Amino acid sequence: MNNDFIKYQAQTSPYPLGMEVSYARGSYIFDTNNKKYLDFVAGVSACSLGHQPSRVNQAIKDQLDKYSHVMVYGEYSQSPAVEYCKLLASLLSSSLNKTYLVNSGTEAIEGALKLARRTTGRSQLISCHNAYHGNTMGSLSVMGFEERKRIFRPLIPDVDFITFNNEADLDKITTKTAAILLETIQGGAGFIEPQNDFLKKVRVRCNQVGALMILDEIQPGFGRTGKLFGFQNYDVVPDILVMGKGMGGGMPVGGFTASAAMMDLLSHDPKLGHITTFGGHPVIAAACLATLQEITETNLIAATLEKEKLFRLLLVHPLIQEIRGKGLMLAVITHSAAITNAVILRCQDKGLILFWLLFEECAIRITPPLTISEEEIREGCAILLNVLNEIQLKN
Repeated sequence: MNNDFIKYQAQTSPYPLGMEVSYARGSYIFDTNNKKYLDFVAGVSACSLGHQPSRVNQAIKDQLDKYSHVMVYGEYSQSPAVEYCKLLASLLSSSLNKTYLVNSGTEAIEGALKLARRTTGRSQLISCHNAYHGNTMGSLSVMGFEERKRIFRPLIPDVDFITFNNEADLDKITTKTAAILLETIQGGAGFIEPQNDFLKKVRVRCNQVGALMILDEIQPGFGRTGKLFGFQNYDVVPDILVMGKGMGGGMPVGGFTASAAMMDLLSHDPKLGHITTFGGHPVIAAACLATLQEITETNLIAATLEKEKLFRLLLVHPLIQEIRGKGLMLAVITHSAAITNAVILRCQDKGLILFWLLFEECAIRITPPLTISEEEIREGCAILLNVLNEIQLKN
């Protein structure tokens, strides 16, 4: 591990994996010893088109030759951002027609929470236990995992929590509630899907009491679940849609989308109700546009479900309890955190990149690029199964 990495760059854990990256291409990352690693994580669901996608790279280069940052967000018309938001609106329900571009998923959550309070005039926010929506202070306030946020209190007030898929908890959504914020598929909790029309029942309850429904699609979005957005699998439409990660083909970006009537509230009373310097950056927006075009003009979205079937067919082993998730957002659940830790670390040694989830300690993350091939899936699953066999023999 590079000592300067530890000495000069702030760390997020005591034990970073520490691979020294040389370059990456397609579904592979290469270290400085030219060792090749098959990537089953895709930058934690961010590199939706793999590494160095030619269409995205070309869009970035073309835009760099025209102009980069010229003005704070919302003042000048810059064609990459305009064209991106226009294309996005054409692919969504008519009520989701105006997008605010920001720099990250957590920033998009902050904007969505502010918009909900501005729209309703109410203060209460509801989220879910074991929810993860980012790490800035507002996002942290709606994180449903006390161990990770206790040290940072006090956080924003008037936040309550329900249990995902628990219909009895929906009575907590009242006429005092500005919005309920849900991950369409719970990520950090273990890739838990909504059951028994849970999202539709949340939608009905919100309509009854005048609360807004915010769906966090930062991880399920942009083709990962067999639809452009995960909520499209469940016959429901949110009032505010939040996105990020795979949106930019590996570039840093986030956004939130709502109706024009709602979004326009951020422009007055007060003016500048939400502002950002670099949101809608033309180079990043060009990358987003190329990514969205590539995802929607090819068969990548439909192919995610076929690739899911292959993963489920191959990954059968006594140490695997179940596989959760949908499309290429999968969590392999082992029988213990110790097994999961051993698998992830040993697989990296053998040239396969896997990763953890935030709260479910038995989960192995499998979120490869949407562009991963059947051959690469078979290659990676063979490594994973061999490691599981080794662990089983030792135990």
